[in-house]
Amino acid sequence: MCVGLSAKVVSLKDGMAIVDASGAKRTVSAELLTNLNPGDYVMVHAGTAIAKITDEDKDETDDLMQQL
Repeated sequence: MCVGLSAKVVSLKDGMAIVDASGAKRTVSAELLTNLNPGDYVMVHAGTAIAKITDEDKDETDDLMQQL
């Protein structure tokens, strides 16, 4: 099973993003996504931001992870 976590983009530089996932800050690759800005939410898998998501998607993902 593969699990992606939702995270908020804090900053971007040189194809990398610092993201905040429930208080844990990590540096991930943002090279797969275009038009990404601080404040956007992304789905992160294996150290890579793989999709830009909405606030509602983020809330749903967080709820599901808490249930697990």
